[in-house]
Amino acid sequence: LYTFLTSDFFIEEADEWRQDVWKMMKLRQDLTFIFLTKRIARLEKVLPEDWDEGYDNVIIGCTVENQLQARLRLPIFLKLPIKHRNIICEPLLEAIDLSPYLSEKIEMVLAGGESGSEARVCEYDWVLSLRDQAVSRGIAFHYHQTGANLLKDGTLYKIPRKNQSDQAHKAKLDWSK
Repeated sequence: LYTFLTSDFFIEEADEWRQDVWKMMKLRQDLTFIFLTKRIARLEKVLPEDWDEGYDNVIIGCTVENQLQARLRLPIFLKLPIKHRNIICEPLLEAIDLSPYLSEKIEMVLAGGESGSEARVCEYDWVLSLRDQAVSRGIAFHYHQTGANLLKDGTLYKIPRKNQSDQAHKAKLDWSK
């Protein structure tokens, strides 16, 4: 289950009820909970007492949209007690070198462009570079969506929201061991 898909599980406003959600996640081992965050620095402060190295059924994804955020967030992400980690480069706003952060601790790298009427351009070459970085380290890769404005081979493609995931899938960039 994608959890808090349009929000961030670590927002301060959730502090008062987050422990109840952790309890439910631990109780429901029959489900896999996936959540994405740009607030990874708050994780250690809000973990449940019985977390240890993480719950088997919880996957945490740290989002990085550019190189600056990769440099700020990923060192923190890699030091935290997490069993299942993904790096999500979405919205991908520039080329990102993930190589300093790719290790056996990372299970998957995901990439996608930005949606919406004000979406910034995502260059296909940036996506290819992330795929190459992940594959070279034996890490699964998933191209989630093109975004609304995809630049490929010098042509800017305007892609409606309803087609962005399908178009990314047609690129056949997904890879796993």
